[in-house]
Amino acid sequence: MEFKDYYSILGVAKDATQEDIKRAYRKLARKFHPDVSKEADAEARFKELNEANEVLKDPEKRAAYDQLGSQWQAGQEFRPPPDWDAGFEFSGGGFTGADARQFSDFFESLFGTHSPFSGAHARPGRSRLRGEDHHAKILIRLEDSFQGAQRNIQLQMPEMDAQGRVKLRSRTLNIRIPKGIGAGQKIRLSGQGESGSAGGAPGDLYLEIEFEPHSLFQVEGRDLHLMLPLAPWEAALGAQIQVPTLGGRLEMKVPAGSQSGQKLRLKGRGLPGQPPGDQYVVLKIVNPPADNARTRELYQRMQQELQFNPRADWEHYSGAA
Repeated sequence: MEFKDYYSILGVAKDATQEDIKRAYRKLARKFHPDVSKEADAEARFKELNEANEVLKDPEKRAAYDQLGSQWQAGQEFRPPPDWDAGFEFSGGGFTGADARQFSDFFESLFGTHSPFSGAHARPGRSRLRGEDHHAKILIRLEDSFQGAQRNIQLQMPEMDAQGRVKLRSRTLNIRIPKGIGAGQKIRLSGQGESGSAGGAPGDLYLEIEFEPHSLFQVEGRDLHLMLPLAPWEAALGAQIQVPTLGGRLEMKVPAGSQSGQKLRLKGRGLPGQPPGDQYVVLKIVNPPADNARTRELYQRMQQELQFNPRADWEHYSGAA
C-alpha cells in the first residue's frame, strides 16, 4: 500500500486555507468529472480528488493526516504505525455525504469503518442544544490497569485559526484510571466534550484505552503472556525460577523435561476483574553460545555421548511416491 499525498493531488500547499482547498477541489472536479472530461484517466482522477477532498475539507481528518503525513512521501510503502491516532481528540462527525466504498486502501487504513474518524460514535436523537461528545484514544501502562492510577494526559484537538487554517490545540486532563480496565474499554468524562449552545449542557469526552507496549508482557483480554528463557539444564532437570508478575516476583516450578513452547499457568495473576485474568508463562530454551574452545568441547561431548536425534520422528517419512 502506497502513501497518498492529498495536498499534491489537489495541487495546494500544506498550509492552504480551507477556502483554498474548496476552490482547488471544485476546479479539478469540474475538469475530471467523468461525464464531461475527455481525459483518459478522468474516472480514476475524479475518485482520487474526492478522496483527497474528503480528508482535507474535514479539520479533524486533516489534522490527523498532517500529524502522520510529515514522515512520509507520495508513493512510499506505507503501513499505519501502531496507535498513530492516540492522544488525538475528535468529535466523530464522520463522512459528509461521500461513499467511503470508493476510496483507496490507504484511506480505509486511516479513516475507515473501524477508525475513530468514521462517525460510528455519533449518538442519534440527542438534543441540538447539547454539545457534541468527543472521543480520544489514550495509551496507559499495564501497571496502571493492574493497580489503578491517577494520571495527567495530554490531548490534541484541531481548530480553525483566523486565516482558515487548521491548528492543533492541546489540553491536559487529570484522570482516574480504574483498576482492571482493559484495552478497548472507555472512561467517560462528563461535560468534557463540546460546549452546548443556548444554555444546553456540554457533551462528554470518552477515552478509549489501549496499552503501551510492555518490555515483558503481551496482553490478550485480561490474560498476560510472558516469555521465560531457560537454560537447557533447567528445562531438562527442572528448576525453581523467580518469575516477574505485575504484582511482583513469584517463585514458579519448571517441571523436569520441559520443552520450548510449553505453557505454565499462574492462576489469577493477570489483570484484575471478575474473574481476574491469568498469567501464562511460555518456556523458551536458550542455548549458551559456542564462542570459546571450552564451550565447543562441551557441545562435542554432548553430541558424542547423548546420541540424541531431535528429528527422529522424520525418519519414516519418504515424501510422495
